Amino acid sequence: MTLLYTHTDGAAHVTPPGHPEQVARYKAVIDALADLDLDRREAPIPADAEILRCHPQRYLDRIRSNIPNDGWAMLDSDTHLSPGSLNAALRCVGGACAAVDAVLAGEAKTAFVAMRPPGHHAETETPMGFCLFGTVAIAAKRALDDHGLERVAVLDFDVHHGNGTQDLLWDEGRVFFTSSHQMPLYPGSGAPSEKGAHGQIMNVPLRPGSDGATARAEWDLILKRMADFKPQLIIVSAGFDAHEDDPLANLMWDETDFVAITRAICNAAADLSVPVVSCLEGGYDLAALGRSARAHVEVLMEAEG
Repeated sequence: MTLLYTHTDGAAHVTPPGHPEQVARYKAVIDALADLDLDRREAPIPADAEILRCHPQRYLDRIRSNIPNDGWAMLDSDTHLSPGSLNAALRCVGGACAAVDAVLAGEAKTAFVAMRPPGHHAETETPMGFCLFGTVAIAAKRALDDHGLERVAVLDFDVHHGNGTQDLLWDEGRVFFTSSHQMPLYPGSGAPSEKGAHGQIMNVPLRPGSDGATARAEWDLILKRMADFKPQLIIVSAGFDAHEDDPLANLMWDETDFVAITRAICNAAADLSVPVVSCLEGGYDLAALGRSARAHVEVLMEAEG
């Protein structure tokens, strides 16, 4: 049975009125998954050591010290903190690490971490793009360092380039990282020439206005490259803002494209006999987010067999 890691602290990270990364995103996803037969588990708060796999102590201290007693603190023009933000972001990491532990223990083949804020823009010492901690990079490091894996794949289909994940994994030859993303678009990185210190990074820019068929073809190529890497675990940055209804970007995907790409990932995982952990990233049209997240999770459920 597919595992679902979440916690009501996902609604405790409150952003200013009109901010696209809003509390309602959490409710949209949880409501969309409400009637599915999932193994529902609480995303825990991790030990500081988990955060320190990718971020230095001074960075964690900076986030903690900026948590306001009320209202908001602004880290940059896009990224804010509220009184509940730290626990929400920590549980993103805790849920991802717990999901890694569970699938590697054979408790399930697939898991979905339905938490916010997203994490794939957070660089080593720079919070940005709504993100505080590099959730998927930290989870990959846990799999490598605590479980003794030799190779992990991190796959990002959010419409924005996963610059933070790339930064955190740039020197990590044990991780194959790929990101498909609209270009040009925030944050401006993600050119094919950005290959990582060991040639283990694959960036796939997509033109504004391009459709799901284009993306599916690119993901076929991505997954062939990933298969050559022979990962022992696949971690997904599941952003749903490439949807045609999303207000922050200009790709033309719909739910069927998320289904097709998720199914291709799960088929590749089955061929390799490895589990899949998926973590929520972006998606800012609430209706499209809910429909797309549900479609994604239904495919993960199919992969359980």
